[in-house]
Amino acid sequence: MLMNNNEVILLKYGEIVLKGANRHSFETVMIRELRRKAEKCGSFDISYNQSTVFIRPLPGTTEEQFNSMYEAAGRTFGFNAFCRAAVFEKSVEGLRHGIREYIVPKLAGKGSFKCESKRADKSFPLGSPEISAEAGGLILSELDRIRVDVHSPDAVVDIEVRGDGIYLHIGQEKGAGGIPVGTGGRGLSLLSGGIDSPVASFMMAKRGMKIEYIHFDSFPYTSEQALDKVVTLARILTDYTGPVFLHAVSLTEIQESLRASCNEEYFTLLLRRFMMTISERIARNFHCSALITGESLGQVASQTLEAINVTDSAASLPVFRPCIGLDKEEIVRTARKIGTFDTSILPYEDCCTVFTPRHPKTRPSLEKVLAEQAKVDFPGLCEKAMVTVRDFGLK
Repeated sequence: MLMNNNEVILLKYGEIVLKGANRHSFETVMIRELRRKAEKCGSFDISYNQSTVFIRPLPGTTEEQFNSMYEAAGRTFGFNAFCRAAVFEKSVEGLRHGIREYIVPKLAGKGSFKCESKRADKSFPLGSPEISAEAGGLILSELDRIRVDVHSPDAVVDIEVRGDGIYLHIGQEKGAGGIPVGTGGRGLSLLSGGIDSPVASFMMAKRGMKIEYIHFDSFPYTSEQALDKVVTLARILTDYTGPVFLHAVSLTEIQESLRASCNEEYFTLLLRRFMMTISERIARNFHCSALITGESLGQVASQTLEAINVTDSAASLPVFRPCIGLDKEEIVRTARKIGTFDTSILPYEDCCTVFTPRHPKTRPSLEKVLAEQAKVDFPGLCEKAMVTVRDFGLK
């Protein structure tokens, strides 16, 4: 079904309105990301002006394609709000026509409304209060049992008078926020398959970071389904991050060596040190300047302050932990919002659940951890793990 030709998608800038001389570079990245998404959805013209992006469907666009683009726009970082709007002739009669044709049907069944008007084009003969009065009066004459409520209306009618026409819409949805992906450097995220690490990846992408992923498996102790689960998580996140690479690394030989040679209570800490060292090597190979983990302070034994200090000392790159101050409920809420939760809770074990110590060390000293680490060939095992790397391109 073909859509209404005068409908468009409007996206309102978020914090990039505060940028100075480099604002254009943020806009360029944002528009490039929207155009990449548009190629998957259909044929659209995308432009920007006065802190607003306009996505206009080209002839032949279907309602389904338009809706798909609308959803994609809502998952694009850099925008605080977005909405579906219609454009009408820039005249008083065009305003009246738009209210009758586009707004009145959408208000059917509503108990109250208010009008909010912005006159970006000062040549329009009516001022903002007069535009609202004209539109409100017409709505009241067209609909029974509806009233004006400027404090708590059921619907807000937005009227924007711009250079090329009058844009009408009812309300707007909250956008993805943040800043455009690619404007905040590159980071390598340790993606375990649990609930926390996808949320951490999302949060850093929201701050403009271009994400790559590393996942550690322990086949045959972990299954191929466990790896498939992580690939699925990374693919879900591409709706926000754009195309990504996932690097899968085997820890099987490392874990078997730890079990054979080291004190059990240090297994998790030593494993985390291997993971950080290997992750840093992968990060540098792919020009990533930081590591990202999903740790939340005190959530499990390996996430005490002492344990985090011990694992951090195995890498020299900065480690970002955006979930560090969140409780589990907050993390789960975000996971549900971004669509990763249902996949994260699938019952496939990750490498951290293999050879789990019965009584893990929660207050370790670096000196004792290094003494345990010396019982295995740390550099040699890292080299062997690097040979196992498998790369997946996802988009």
